[in-house]
Amino acid sequence: MDHTVYLSIGTNLGDRKANITSAIQHLCPIIKSIMCSSIYETPPWGYEDQPSFLNMVLTGLTEFSPVRLLKSLKVLEKELGREESFRFGPRLIDMDILFYDQLVYSVKGLKIPHPRIAERAFVLVPMVEIAPDYIHPSLNKTMSELLGDLDCEGIELIDVLDDVCADTDKKNGSNER
Repeated sequence: MDHTVYLSIGTNLGDRKANITSAIQHLCPIIKSIMCSSIYETPPWGYEDQPSFLNMVLTGLTEFSPVRLLKSLKVLEKELGREESFRFGPRLIDMDILFYDQLVYSVKGLKIPHPRIAERAFVLVPMVEIAPDYIHPSLNKTMSELLGDLDCEGIELIDVLDDVCADTDKKNGSNER
């Protein structure tokens, strides 16, 4: 059975756009019918003495359970070159599960919805681009409403990934967008 998931992807080391593009392409076996937000450059969050991030959100369908999806994302991050760092520190690639259907779920190391999404304009700006009316299953607010409560200063639209997402759909055997 397919489940609708929303993931965030961020990077602030190396060729940031290439990091995001590579991550999306490597998600093909895990996520199908991918729809991507634009890429946004955003100031660092949590630890400010580091380079700016590129961030985006994607949605698609997966047959993976939440735990299997998380494990697959962590393996993929390592394959793409992520090294362990300190909390909120610089990273080559970071992928987080934001939502999984309308599931509210918590096990050690995984909370769905992502517990800090309502605090993070760098996630909500791209999320609102692709799903402004999506309702947070715990907070009962739309993504647009959550974003309205945040300061978006310093978040800048950088690029659109239509080609990457279109190529991903073709690899998945889908013509849908």
